[in-house]
Amino acid sequence: MKTFARCDKANRSEEKLLRYRVGQRIVHAILATSFLMLLFSGLMVLWQPLTLWVRAVAPDLSPGVLHRIGAVLFMSVPILYLLVDRCGARQLLVESFSYDKDDIEWLKHAWRYFLGHAVGMPPQGRLNAGQKLHHAGVVIFSATVVFSGLALWFGKGALGPTGLALAATIHSFSMLVLTVLLVGHLYFTFVYKALSAMTTGYVPKEEALIEHPKWVEELERQATGD
Repeated sequence: MKTFARCDKANRSEEKLLRYRVGQRIVHAILATSFLMLLFSGLMVLWQPLTLWVRAVAPDLSPGVLHRIGAVLFMSVPILYLLVDRCGARQLLVESFSYDKDDIEWLKHAWRYFLGHAVGMPPQGRLNAGQKLHHAGVVIFSATVVFSGLALWFGKGALGPTGLALAATIHSFSMLVLTVLLVGHLYFTFVYKALSAMTTGYVPKEEALIEHPKWVEELERQATGD
């Protein structure tokens, strides 16, 4: 009997839940790639030594061309998301701007999560409150970086010096905020070993019950038809 109990426990610990569908993972990869292209090419424009170093390795690489390619890819992300996973895109947008009592309580104890202590945090749904704030920030500042970038790209003859300076300030500030959000995203990915969730799409149920118990309960209700 003890042997069977151990086997049972092993099976439960290996049970996995689908967290990210294929379309969501593809969109995430394109978003990450395009943002890094924008960040890298933008730094090349702002910091000349980087341009000189890069051109020593790749003489034909133009920061301007790289930035424009990255911009087109970046702007295509929401359209692509709607095409490949309309339900997922809508769900992400709604959840990112929806907060309940548990979310407020989670934010009050966010320092514990920051230090790697997920056990004992207030119960969360598919996204915890920190992830919701992160996604909301990405949505808002992606919009400002796109509109200010389009103004700089196509509005040089119409905006005048003051308008261009304002657009450049908004663009730079938005990229700074998005870069900080990226650093935070990478930090939590490392602390909670979450990279495999995006590469495979699955998370261990045991971990999901610790970090997202309300989401697991919702999945189980859907599975039983309740």
